[in-house]
Amino acid sequence: MEPEHSFKFSREQRGRYSAGGSEAATFYNSTSYWDEFVWGGAWLYHATGNSSYLQLATTPGIARRAGAFWGGPDYGVRSWDNKLAGAQATLLSSLTADLSVLLSRLRLFLSPGYPYEEILRTFHNQISIVMCSYLPFFTGFNRTKDGLIQLNHGRPQPLQYAVNAAFLATLYSDYLKAADTTGWYCGPNFYSTEVLRDFAKIQIDYILGKNPRKMSYIVGFGGWKWRDTSKPNPNTLVGAMAAGPDKHDGFHDVRTNYNYTEPTLAGNAGLVAALLALSGDRTTGIDKNTIFSSVPPMFPTPPPPPAPWKP
Repeated sequence: MEPEHSFKFSREQRGRYSAGGSEAATFYNSTSYWDEFVWGGAWLYHATGNSSYLQLATTPGIARRAGAFWGGPDYGVRSWDNKLAGAQATLLSSLTADLSVLLSRLRLFLSPGYPYEEILRTFHNQISIVMCSYLPFFTGFNRTKDGLIQLNHGRPQPLQYAVNAAFLATLYSDYLKAADTTGWYCGPNFYSTEVLRDFAKIQIDYILGKNPRKMSYIVGFGGWKWRDTSKPNPNTLVGAMAAGPDKHDGFHDVRTNYNYTEPTLAGNAGLVAALLALSGDRTTGIDKNTIFSSVPPMFPTPPPPPAPWKP
């Protein structure tokens, strides 16, 4: 099914896939579908240049229903059930693959103006606050003794949230730099974009082995062969990231305890995105033209200059 048809279908057949006490609700419950509308609308605008998708993605009522401007303990924490941090990042500032990239880089690089500017600026302000909350200077989220941010407030499986935050922070930093912006304000204090990359590196380094156990949480990286049997594992899921340690940096390598050992698609997607965002020598930069190849000019093309005057 074509993406536009799929999006139309989802708008006409609204509902949560986990409603009605389904088995999905036990493990991957969906609390709302409104964030998917913002997310999908932003992507389709970039893919098609159809302004109706941009209008939908920037409709204040839809954003509010999605909880975009709500505070709350999980605000700004990107996960399989919350695209808002990604959406804000893109809408506002810059973040890639997800909704993030989309709307944010739109405001930074295209400056669409009326009637989108007000809601885009609001999103931009929100993502700035989210980025502030990732920094160690603020107390919105605790950290373990060795620096792993507790975006899920000490609950199990913290790594999937940490890698997604690392990805968003790096991308936001790159977009600000591409927009010739050296940093952003957290209250009265100005912070360089480099502190966002530093935050991302600390989180990824922890996952790769810079932690109290000196253990990589990525299968196949670091040379460790953790198992609860004397026989070799029949299958090795190389590259998979475990769920992660507890809030005290402790880890129990028990196959049946998924709170520590379960790999997830949501977690590995964030890990791959963060590793890619942090890789390379940073000389290529962001191409502010080709990313909008499907978007028509926002404003009329000015006429060519008149021919030189001849007496």
